[in-house]
Amino acid sequence: MDGKERFDCWRELIGRSRASEVTSAHTEDFEAEMRRLELGPVTLLRTSFPAARFRRTARMVRQTDPEVYNLTLLLDGGMALTQDADPTTAFGPGDLHLVHSSRPFDLRAFGARGSGREEGRVEAVGIDFPVSMLPLPPHRLRNVLGRGFSGREGTSALLAEFLVGLDRQAAVLGPAEAPRLGAVVVDLVATLLARELDAEAAVPGDARRRVMVEEVRAFIRRNLHDPELTPSVVASAHHISVSYLHRVFTQQSEGETVAAWIRGQRLERACRDLANPALCAMPIHAVAARWGIPRASDFSRAFQAAYGIPPSEHRQRALSGSGASGE
Repeated sequence: MDGKERFDCWRELIGRSRASEVTSAHTEDFEAEMRRLELGPVTLLRTSFPAARFRRTARMVRQTDPEVYNLTLLLDGGMALTQDADPTTAFGPGDLHLVHSSRPFDLRAFGARGSGREEGRVEAVGIDFPVSMLPLPPHRLRNVLGRGFSGREGTSALLAEFLVGLDRQAAVLGPAEAPRLGAVVVDLVATLLARELDAEAAVPGDARRRVMVEEVRAFIRRNLHDPELTPSVVASAHHISVSYLHRVFTQQSEGETVAAWIRGQRLERACRDLANPALCAMPIHAVAARWGIPRASDFSRAFQAAYGIPPSEHRQRALSGSGASGE
């Protein structure tokens, strides 16, 4: 397959949910990567490509409108979006933006230039979902469509982290789990937009609770190193009671408690570190302490209960074929 054929194939895949005229100055030697994941009615797209232009014209909108929102998180490169007579908006790595299929747009995507003259690639992950899934009417969103949101703080950061995590888990997601995660990511989008519009009451209670649980999980992941991290600390950080935290978390986690989730996350990361050849010289008790379990005996008991073998045996098995050793 030559560059032109690869470009045509990639353009067809993009067009399945993001119908637009796609052009590129790199069609002769075009190389791109795409991963597409169906999450119920939500589609996750992870793509890497050279500079390109995407134009959705008024005529295309009149001919066919799938009534979808396209949300994009730019990971590398740059983008410039023009909608109607609005000023052009520029996006850099870490920025999110949302467009509506019923509104024409002109999006230019370009790779960042390195130390040499050669242009780099555009790296992005995004979701496409039906307009009907968002509890906010389209006319309320006019001032936020096409606007950039920094994915480094607040709900935007949680949404960006969730999108990247979905892409990393793509190969292992089960058919029953995928639709639930698709609904959660749309809940995050709805919460972000509602907060921007001071319209949080428009988001259903179930969606707000799902987002709160994702915020709790993100907080826990950031603080696993702290041995003082407990359900009461988590509840206090989110300005809710411990009983409410337990009730909502177990409802959204198939009965798993907050304390059990904290323990499981700590053990999972310690398990990963023990199998890492770069950390083979770190004592096992230090690995445990790194993830908030300072007592070696507690760690050994919990690890064996979770994985069926002592942590030392796990490390030995994991490293036996890597040429590394250590205890």
